[in-house]
Amino acid sequence: MKKLVLFAAVLMVSLFGINNAKAQVSLNINIGSQPVWGPTGYDHVDYYYFPDIDAYYYVPSGQYIYSNGGRWVWTNNLPAQYGNFDLYRAYKVVINEPKPYLRNNIYVTRYSKYKNYGGRQTIIRDSRDTKYYVVKGHPNYNQRPGRNVTVINNRPNRVVRKNVIRPAQNNGRPQFNNGRDNRPDRDNRKGRDNERH
Repeated sequence: MKKLVLFAAVLMVSLFGINNAKAQVSLNINIGSQPVWGPTGYDHVDYYYFPDIDAYYYVPSGQYIYSNGGRWVWTNNLPAQYGNFDLYRAYKVVINEPKPYLRNNIYVTRYSKYKNYGGRQTIIRDSRDTKYYVVKGHPNYNQRPGRNVTVINNRPNRVVRKNVIRPAQNNGRPQFNNGRDNRPDRDNRKGRDNERH
């Protein structure tokens, strides 16, 4: 009886540990929430910092944070003053700490060397890694690997089409109504040795 109680206790602790681990994993991965212009290589991102414009993007809410008259403003779109700013080519710094804009002077100093550094990061939109297919706006959004994969930026990629009916190939020879070509039937009874004389 003691062994049964001990076994049950160990089983319950194990199950609790597994459920707790699953909860940790689901909280620490937010690839599907990241924007297509975000850099690849990060399973979790809280903020992006843009050294070019000294602004932030908060991934969970999809909002930009920039300084306006000494106050930090949260908006869904960048203001007109950043109209020429290209999110796809700009350098993005991943920051996973709460409210980094409150320590902005640290990030300005640390990442000022990345101003005008554009175009040197691989972004999610251009990635062929299937884990990014969950990002809305990706060319292969919501496609399972191995099915009708789109070619990105003229890079060769394997395209697999399922349930495609291909016409019979006859190498350019005309076909009769019965679907057979006009070649004579072979006499399979003869071997190759019998044909040579």
